[in-house]
Amino acid sequence: MFKENDINILLLISVLFKICLIIYGEWQDVTQVVKFTDVDYSVFTDAARFVTEGKSPYERATYRYTPLLALILTPNIYVHPAFGKLLFAACDLLTGWLIYKLLKLAGFSLPSPRSKVPVSQSQVSCQLSIDAVLLYTSLWLLNPLPAIIACRGNAEAILTTLVLSIIYMLKCEQLHLAAVLYATAVHTKIYPITYALPLYLWLNSRRRSKCSGKVTEYLWNVLWPSRELLVFASIAMATLAVLVGVHYAVYGYEFLEHTYLYHATRRDIRHNFSVYFYMLYLSAESEWAFAIGLLAFVPQVVLLVAFSFEFYDDLELCCFLHTFTFVAFNKVCTSQYFLWYLCFVPLLLPRLATGKTRVLAAWLAWAAAQAVWLAVAYKLEFEGDNVFVFVWLAGILFFVVNILVLWSMIAAFDAVQNKSKLNHKLS
Repeated sequence: MFKENDINILLLISVLFKICLIIYGEWQDVTQVVKFTDVDYSVFTDAARFVTEGKSPYERATYRYTPLLALILTPNIYVHPAFGKLLFAACDLLTGWLIYKLLKLAGFSLPSPRSKVPVSQSQVSCQLSIDAVLLYTSLWLLNPLPAIIACRGNAEAILTTLVLSIIYMLKCEQLHLAAVLYATAVHTKIYPITYALPLYLWLNSRRRSKCSGKVTEYLWNVLWPSRELLVFASIAMATLAVLVGVHYAVYGYEFLEHTYLYHATRRDIRHNFSVYFYMLYLSAESEWAFAIGLLAFVPQVVLLVAFSFEFYDDLELCCFLHTFTFVAFNKVCTSQYFLWYLCFVPLLLPRLATGKTRVLAAWLAWAAAQAVWLAVAYKLEFEGDNVFVFVWLAGILFFVVNILVLWSMIAAFDAVQNKSKLNHKLS
């Protein structure tokens, strides 16, 4: 029904939608009490203004990002205040294009026998028509959630672009560029550091053909660093060292404090989706507050390590599970964080040969639980009602539904992999 060139029509519709959102946002900001523009965008713009004046972006209170972002957004001052929104919308569009390219890469052709890219059992039988590729791409390009978040002036689209670019470059065997992009992603936002172990294991799995099942050979093939891994790690660390070194030389310790260290010790007691919100709120003045905040990382670390060793051969799935776990178990959880893992969903759904109804039901429950939390939070934030306990209870509900989504995705891919292995044995 569709042709490959129809992706251009899909992109055009997405562009027009985002332009309309930005124009509408400018109107709402001027005429309505509730502003369309995200408060963080004002922080970005103020930081960019300080940069144009030769000052530190950290003179703007609550600016907790790399100085590179403020530098990139200086056209907000020199050209037009909406420049950043256009940039983030363009990154959101580029994320959709990368989803399209990755779906094509996975769905239209199987790796050649000479390819070194490891392929999981669930990927071997994934063949998609152009209709399917465009349908799953539209789940991002025509999705109002990422579009609205980008057009409100939130910078998360830069991260989704960087993360999917890393995977695309690795699948195209562009190791050097992937390493540079990975270092840039970690520098821009600290959470992609959690992909380090999956990438380590995935790059080493290129030698898996030599493994005969012995413990020593497992250690050699999976844990001992391969040449590809050493190249990737060397380039990534060198790139990150340059980025950190240059910014440290210019801005000193405040750069390290606000860009990295703050996020490790952060205790945000404002209401948010996190299941830890109310506990941190009540213990804010306690002498145990810092220890409680650190203990919150334990479930994250345990699950991230477990998922790495179990699913490393399926990079998209492993990164999705990592990101979803990181966000769901984080001390602070807001709507824009959801984009970090939602960008993987269009890449995973086509490969679900079983359990689709269960997965769909789980995601619908996820949306419903999010709506419940937002309704209660509205009462707190805009009507001033004392509903802190109900916000917390809604957060617990949302957390439980997150676990349901996580379980449904893992169960579905386990079933796909077991079916693929059985078919392989029978053939």
